[in-house]
Amino acid sequence: MHRFLYLTEDEIFKGNDMAVAKLIIKRSVFSFISIYMWGIMPGRTQRWISRTYADLYNKDWSKKLIKPYCKAHYSDPNYIDQFSPASGADSYKNFQDFFTRLWKVPPAINSEQVWACEGLLCQYGRIDELDLVRVKGQTRHLRTIFGEIRDEIPTDYFFSNVFLHNNNYHRIHAPVNGTISRIEHIPGDLVLLRPWAYKNPSLPALRNERINVDIVDKQGRTWYLSIVGGPGVGAIVLGGDTTIGSFVGIGNEIATFLLGSTCCIASPEPITKNKTGDQVYMGHPLQ
Repeated sequence: MHRFLYLTEDEIFKGNDMAVAKLIIKRSVFSFISIYMWGIMPGRTQRWISRTYADLYNKDWSKKLIKPYCKAHYSDPNYIDQFSPASGADSYKNFQDFFTRLWKVPPAINSEQVWACEGLLCQYGRIDELDLVRVKGQTRHLRTIFGEIRDEIPTDYFFSNVFLHNNNYHRIHAPVNGTISRIEHIPGDLVLLRPWAYKNPSLPALRNERINVDIVDKQGRTWYLSIVGGPGVGAIVLGGDTTIGSFVGIGNEIATFLLGSTCCIASPEPITKNKTGDQVYMGHPLQ
């Protein structure tokens, strides 16, 4: 289903007329709500609504949602058994405790470069070959996502945008062995992240609040990560070892999302294992 949503306009119109109509309506509705209703709210209003929404999942009663949620979203009936509560308790205290779950046994890593998170690869390409994006009347380049060092990113780097759906594992991990060279917080909006609402999925990443983390690998190349928040995000929580100058091993945790999220990456290595529209998984190789 997701791959259809990311076909080009020309490819879409070669398909089934009814499917095309549904896709256009869905995109138009989400886009209108995101940009012209939610998107024009003051930032403080977006945050108040998001905090109120996120707080519901911290209530004790919300743990009753976990089993039916798992049954509805995962084909593996034992999916939840792979994880333990983020709180460290013997059982989940609330839905947020499940949402921020921890691997009991982390995925085995057998590559020098891996995906930093789990989610839908909704955009990919050479960073200087992707389209410009109009945000609030201004044309911006994808480099803007990565903040103050945007002009330092080499032209031959590759850009990836991974959307983390609510049912995905919501922790961000180091894609390589390296040293953290920069951490930058960029205030912003909390517009809807769902990529099928936009012709260019990078729009929310350019507008939204985010934390940028740079990692210099053993070859001296910088990997740029932008951890983007959206509606319902209670917080983006950096790991205790995520500090400037600290070494991170590949697969080490960098940050946790409390509800919705996107992760953008500018990397020196291309992706050959996946293509746009694929589901990617933390710890799986890029090549």
